[in-house]
Formats: sequence, structure tokens, C-alpha cells
Amino acid sequence: MWKPVRGVVLALGLTLPVLAGAQTPAAGQGDPTFERCLQAIALSAREQGIGAEQLAPLLAGLSPDRSVLALLDRQPEFTTPVWDYLAALVDTQRIDDGRQRLAEHAGLLQSVEAAYGVSAATVVAVWGVESDYGRVFGQRPLLQSLATLACEGRRQAFFRSELLALLRLLAAGDLSAEGLTGSWAGAFGHTQFMPSTYARIAVDGDGDGRRDLVASIPDALASTANYLKRSGWRSGQPWGVEIRLPAGFDQRLAGRSKRQPLSQWRALGLRLHDGGPLQVAGIADTDRAAVILPAGRTGPALLVFRNYDAIYSYNAAESYALAIATLADQLQGLSGFSTPWPTDDPGLDRAQRRALQQLLLARGHAIGQADGMIGSATRRAIQLEQQRLGWSTTDGRAGRKILAALQAEAGGGN
Repeated sequence: MWKPVRGVVLALGLTLPVLAGAQTPAAGQGDPTFERCLQAIALSAREQGIGAEQLAPLLAGLSPDRSVLALLDRQPEFTTPVWDYLAALVDTQRIDDGRQRLAEHAGLLQSVEAAYGVSAATVVAVWGVESDYGRVFGQRPLLQSLATLACEGRRQAFFRSELLALLRLLAAGDLSAEGLTGSWAGAFGHTQFMPSTYARIAVDGDGDGRRDLVASIPDALASTANYLKRSGWRSGQPWGVEIRLPAGFDQRLAGRSKRQPLSQWRALGLRLHDGGPLQVAGIADTDRAAVILPAGRTGPALLVFRNYDAIYSYNAAESYALAIATLADQLQGLSGFSTPWPTDDPGLDRAQRRALQQLLLARGHAIGQADGMIGSATRRAIQLEQQRLGWSTTDGRAGRKILAALQAEAGGGN
């Protein structure tokens, strides 16, 4: 998300120093409204103590990337069925890779767990979900994305504060702007902190005097544990358990904010999923818990505790929190949910997605590489195949049914 930037920028009448030999046009040139917004941001940055000579190379040459604006209302945590979301993020490959990271960084993770009380598996699960263990940081130049969101679209005040936080981090020397990329919304690094969270929470895990969550795995993992601790993580407690609801359970009692003591849930007839009494190691009868039904009454029913809330605070979406929680469980050898998701067309893991894309390529669809990433080209190709097969639903979704249908036609079975 970062591009090398050079040149000059004006800040509401304050001329920032011209770098020697700079020839690049001023920031936002050709877009007066965007340029005025950057000038105002530069003035705010100067008022917060960032020197003009530091701002010049950071803001010069920026232009808006309006493709990020459309993503404000299309976050996958809120638009993807939970079974698709978990199938993609909690798959065999991510579990195997996570167990390798647990072994590879055992000494570091032991120190982090001792310092912050957060289980190593949970820290590694966040790492796995957020960046695939450091493989995928996001490809958008971070300054450009945040500058665009700070100047256009909704939530400008929020993104302006994030841009200013990032400028402070860069000016302080924790990070280098050269090549710095992240998500469309401004999260970056191994565990995808937003800049303001970075400024508040990041710690120096490797002792080099800097907090670099991009280049330092110790900094990133220790900072993640610090975040969860400060969000209320309770050492030695589970995030939640799968439960069995009594007949006639009032679904109005469900919801993450509708918490009752464990003893009260027991009195209402809740039991563990295997039918055993509602007793949970590490949880006292007075500890408050909530029932969540991520797919409604016919899907898995879960009783979640304080540690679930800590995970949820990292990215306030039910699917996201469940991905972290269930990946952490499976990294420790625990099983997934016993109750199946209420769908006759389950989601695909990455290996299955790649297999589907290979079948689409073989049928002549120009979708690029079979990388397991379901983008607009793959969805359009699936939609065309659904239409060809005469299906009543042609939504372009990558599920088991379309994979099985194309495998059968190719003679590959299921």
C-alpha cells in the first residue's frame, strides 16, 4: 500500500521544504478538493509536532484511490455466510501452518504467554487469520488508502485520525514508509493493527528500541497479546463452549450483549453439547456468559465468555471472532463444532477453491491463476457455469455443489 513519495506539499500557507532535486508535482495536484484536504491534514500534523521536513516526503505525490470507497460497505465479515467464512479461514492448511509456527516460535510464545497471560494458540490464530502468518499484509499503499478515506466518503473523521496516527509513527521512526502496504482500510503488519491501535498498544518485543509490527515477529506477537490482555482476556479461561439448547428456548435471550451468570443459564436448561451438565473448567457459576447463534436456531449454539469478547474487540464481527476462536482450538488439537451449519452447500477450503478454479480455467474462463482467492472474475465464471447447468440460483458462489458438478463433468468425481 505504500509507494515511494517525493517532492513538496503545501500546508495551508505553510510551504514545506523542497527536497533536494525533487521534481514530483505537489500532493493531490490535479484534484483541488483532495489537495485542500491534504493541506488541512498537514497543518494538523504540524500542530501535533511533526516537522515539515518529515511531512514533505510522506504526503507529496499522493493521489486518491477511490476504489477503497466502495469497500466501506462490503466487508466479508458481514456479507459472507459464516460457513463460507470459516471454511476459507480455518482450513487444514492454516491449521498445519499454525502448528508449525507454534513449534518454530515456541520460546518466544512461551515468553509472551508468561508476560501477558494470553494463550499462545490464540496469538498465533490472530496471526494466521490476519496475515496468513505474515504472507499477506495487503497490497494497497497505506498512505494513499488512508488519505483517500480521510478526504472522501463516510467516516472521514475516523480515517483522518488514523492517517495522523500513521504519520506520527513514521515520524517517530518506528516504521519506514518505503513500500509500506496494508488493507484497504488502513490495517497493516503481521497482525493488522490500525495506526491508532498501533500507537496505543504496540510493544517492543525484541528489545531493539522500536515497535515494528511489519518487520519484527516478536514485536507483532507480543503486541497482539498486549491488545487481548488490555481488552479483558482472562488467563486460564476458554473463549466458549458448544451447548445444547432446551426445547422452546427463547431466542430473544441470545446475543453477545445479553449476559447472565453461568448458574442462571444452567437453571434455564442449557447443557453441554454432549448432554452433560453445564460446567466449564475455569468458569465459575457467577461468571457471566452469553448465548450466540451465529446461523440461527438450527446451527451451532455457543455459550461465550469474557475471552470471546476480547477476541471480538479485535474486529467487531461474529464471523471473525469465531474464526480466531475455532482456529485457536484446532491449533491445540480440539475439534470443531459438532452441529453442522444449516446449509446443503457447505463452503470450500483453499485446496477446494484452487481445484474449482482449475476446473474453471480448463473450461476456458479467464480468471487468472488458481490461487484459492475468490475474486470477481472467479465469481462471474461460476455464475456463467451455473447458468449453463440450468440452475435456478446463479449467484456466483463458490460452494461444494458447483465444485462437485464440474468435477463430475470432468470425470474427477467428488
